[in-house]
Amino acid sequence: MEQFFFWSLAVGLMAAATAVVTLRNPVTNAVCLVVALVFQAALFVTLEATFLAAVQVIVYAGAVMVLFLFVIMLMDVKAEARRPVPWPKAAAVLVGAVAVVSGVPKLVAAFPAAREPLRWSAQSTPFGAKELGSLLFTSYAPLFLATGVLLLVATIGVVVLCRRDPGS
Repeated sequence: MEQFFFWSLAVGLMAAATAVVTLRNPVTNAVCLVVALVFQAALFVTLEATFLAAVQVIVYAGAVMVLFLFVIMLMDVKAEARRPVPWPKAAAVLVGAVAVVSGVPKLVAAFPAAREPLRWSAQSTPFGAKELGSLLFTSYAPLFLATGVLLLVATIGVVVLCRRDPGS
């Protein structure tokens, strides 16, 4: 039964994430990102990481998405939908995505503690926010920082999308 829930949530997460990067309407992309974040929070619940699931929904699906929606409101959505797809840039993004995805296993392999899954139910002591924070900033620090860099790149992407062309 656990595998059924995992695979159904994983397929839903991948579908929502694919919709985020393939659809043309920025508002639809933001809604698909919220759906992807909720699927990810549900995956955290299946791992018995309810604290992370709650933080995922409150911080990312709530606060960060509100910021992204404000930026999207500043954009001219109709003009954005009419703009042609720059295929050379799309190909460069695809090559960059493949490079990043192929580099993730090397990043994880460089940090042996990151190979072990987090198991909160197996802990003999109570495991709360303080213990999670110290674990994230010690054993999992490079992966935690990589997540921050990923969010920074996403924010820069939103700013680039909002930039007006000099000719218009």
